Amino acid sequence: MPDSKQKTGSPDRDRINVNEDYELRDWAARFGVGPNEVKAAVKAVGDNTRKVEEYLRAHPGNKQAHT
Repeated sequence: MPDSKQKTGSPDRDRINVNEDYELRDWAARFGVGPNEVKAAVKAVGDNTRKVEEYLRAHPGNKQAHT
């Protein structure tokens, strides 16, 4: 089911949907990484934004080119 842009409460902000291009682009920009890095982090730790951010901070050497 696609992400609802009308539902912007906490559950929506706490998860990253890597299948939505706009979300992937926005989260990548927020974290200062490329979209592929966000996808890899979600694959590693799940879609919780806090866990993804922690993962990306703990693995700064894995930065890929922004795509």
